[in-house]
Amino acid sequence: MTHPLTPAQEETLVAAIKAAELRTSGEIRLHLEEKCPTPEPLDRAAQVFAELKMHHTKLRNGVLFYLAWQTRQFAVVGDAGINASVPDDFWEDVKETVVNHFRQEQYVTGLERGIRLVGEQLRQLFPYNAATDVNELDDDISYGDDAPSPTPGR
Repeated sequence: MTHPLTPAQEETLVAAIKAAELRTSGEIRLHLEEKCPTPEPLDRAAQVFAELKMHHTKLRNGVLFYLAWQTRQFAVVGDAGINASVPDDFWEDVKETVVNHFRQEQYVTGLERGIRLVGEQLRQLFPYNAATDVNELDDDISYGDDAPSPTPGR
C-alpha cells in the first residue's frame, strides 16, 4: 500500500495530535487507508475505532479521524464520553472544516485544523490532570492494514 503523506506531513499531523492531547485527557487518532471497504465512511470509522480499541479509554473520550484517500471519503467519530457532552452539530462542524480544506487540496491543513478543534473541545470537557493522566492510545497514524483485527472470542 502506498502512503499519501510524506514523512514531514506525517510528523506535522502527529505533532498536532500530541499538542492537542497535552491539554486534555482525551485521545485522538488518525487512520488512513486507500479505499473505504464499506459504502458509508462513518460505518468504517466506527469499525476502525473498535479495531484500534479506542473505546478502552478510562473516560471514553477517544476521537478517530478516518480518511480513505483514493475514494475521497472522510469521517470523524467520538466515543460515548465525548458524544454525551458535545453540541449536536459539533461533529458536522469539524467534518465541514476539514472537508473545506480538502476541497482546496489542503489535506494536511484540513486534518490539522480538525484535530485542533477536537483538541479544544476535549480540553474544555476533559481537562488535563497531571496527577492522573496518561497517554492511553498511540499517537502515531495508523494505515489500512495496520489496524489490528479483533481477536475472535474477546
